Amino acid sequence: MVFDVHVHLFPPDVTRNIEKYTCRDPFLAEICSSKGHKFATVEDLLAEMDKCGVEKTAVSGFASSDPGLCREMNDYILEAARAYPRRLIAMAVVSPLDRMMERELDRALKRGARGVGELFPWGQAFALEGDAAKRLAFYCQERNLPLLLHLNEKVGHHYAGKGDISIEEGAAFAAKFPSLPLIFAHWGGGLCFYELMPELKKQLRNVYYDIAASPFLYSRNIYRVVREIGILDKILLGSDYPLISPARYLRELDESGLAPNEISRIKGENAARLFSLNDE
Repeated sequence: MVFDVHVHLFPPDVTRNIEKYTCRDPFLAEICSSKGHKFATVEDLLAEMDKCGVEKTAVSGFASSDPGLCREMNDYILEAARAYPRRLIAMAVVSPLDRMMERELDRALKRGARGVGELFPWGQAFALEGDAAKRLAFYCQERNLPLLLHLNEKVGHHYAGKGDISIEEGAAFAAKFPSLPLIFAHWGGGLCFYELMPELKKQLRNVYYDIAASPFLYSRNIYRVVREIGILDKILLGSDYPLISPARYLRELDESGLAPNEISRIKGENAARLFSLNDE
């Protein structure tokens, strides 16, 4: 199975009237101002999946600090997953600072959502050590819901969406909620490398890392590095489509020097286990 865990779709109405929405969310305005930003609909995604040989995708909208926009995003994603249940898994987006967050998550779960994210601590102005994140974590932990969080490296070039949440904060968050299935996007901002430390390996046992934006950040040697660290079972294919096509990652994996069975784990076996697809 080829399973992409990190894709963003925008409702066509939001795309057509994007200026109205960027006025409501400065972080969305920053993302949309990037030269590399693209919009995609469910139809675009399905065509790309067919072209690249991707069988299943976990899809989300844009996680805004505006609860109303999160709800609009969720409506579109939930309907897409309902229409294509064999291809798409819905991820709900919320603002952890919204006092009605649990109600929106309840609504999304009743309509078929199977995870939460991608959320942006920096962009949505919530702290991983704060009470809002704690409420979210307890909610997801009690229901065994995978939670996808944006975590980026704090060195190197700047790009739209690059925040100041540290890997220390990510590691501490994981340690506080050891039964919470966590996906740290973008290789966890490099946190994955610290699993060489026995203390951190134990502390991060509930953490997975997706490879979203990897071609922009790391050489393909990273795949052999994480094999040496011993965490191939925690690495997930995540394309960040439409930013990058899944085809680019699949090509990099095939050229990574990993064995075919190791590549299969990253391409989809690990994600299938995380989302309990093997039980279906």
